[in-house]
Amino acid sequence: VPMTWDEALDTLADKMMELRKNNVPEKLMYMRGRYPPTSTDLLYGTLPKIFGTPNYYSHSAICAEAEKMGPGYTQGFFGYRDYDLAKTKCLVVWGCDPLSSNRQVPNAIAKFSDILDRGTVIAVDPRMSASVAKANEWLPIKPGEDGALAAGIAHVLLTEGLWSKEFVGDFKDGKNLFKTGATVDAAAFVEKQTHGIVKYWNLEFKDRTP
Repeated sequence: VPMTWDEALDTLADKMMELRKNNVPEKLMYMRGRYPPTSTDLLYGTLPKIFGTPNYYSHSAICAEAEKMGPGYTQGFFGYRDYDLAKTKCLVVWGCDPLSSNRQVPNAIAKFSDILDRGTVIAVDPRMSASVAKANEWLPIKPGEDGALAAGIAHVLLTEGLWSKEFVGDFKDGKNLFKTGATVDAAAFVEKQTHGIVKYWNLEFKDRTP
């Protein structure tokens, strides 16, 4: 409905006050993209706290900070990283398109054809992206089922003994106890660079067959 800025502000204020009067301030959600420091400090940093809602999100949740969390939780390096595409023989592009987004797009464009020449590109994405169009294999999963696919892959890697024992570790007696549906005693496994692999197996992976 067409309205003036004043009418829009009044409407927004009325809706917000209605939430406060009904004692449900958490029903207000504030989402922002890239904005200057003033609006960041006032709208994003102050308004939600004063109003009483914990539901405020920055674009960083699916951008810079999310990218840093990957190496942060896997390598202990909470920062930006790039990949050794010049030597990559198998590239798994999962839920992204390095040819048109993410960091170092020119580098990905320059190296992509060489990866195809010497190896394999596998794309996991419900969307037909530029990377998908050039990939050797495309897994067009349904939106929201990434976790199911990842858990299924983990189940196969563990039950078939395909994990990197040099990195992950192994069972003390060398016998693979990862069997579908069976819990495992954590004391039987000696981990190296991972943390809680048996716990994850018992809680999640043991029943997640493909």
